[in-house]
Amino acid sequence: MKIIEKKYDEAQECPITIFMTQVGGKWKPVIIWLLLQKEVMRFSELNRSINGISQKMLAQQLKGLEEQKIVFRKSYPVVPPKVEYRLTDKGKSLQHILTEIMKWSNENLLTQQIKPCTE
Repeated sequence: MKIIEKKYDEAQECPITIFMTQVGGKWKPVIIWLLLQKEVMRFSELNRSINGISQKMLAQQLKGLEEQKIVFRKSYPVVPPKVEYRLTDKGKSLQHILTEIMKWSNENLLTQQIKPCTE
């Protein structure tokens, strides 16, 4: 029997692939969701709010979101350093998408043992 290999040649240009590369993953959606809820958060607040993330990983994820112009970083010239993060308009435009993903996940993926997220 001949094995037929199928490839989607344009997978890297697919809008869904691009979306998942830029704002998907384990931590970026959580960071965006927290900033949608609180509007402005300091690095230490984000770090305390996300169980299991290291400071290095949080810094990398925030930098990536900043490069994508999803998060705005404001640094104050004080000692100790004060840095705040907020969503840009581009970042805020993800609210509907993340809300729908959350709803779908609550309805289709979560078991009764896990408390569903709420809006």
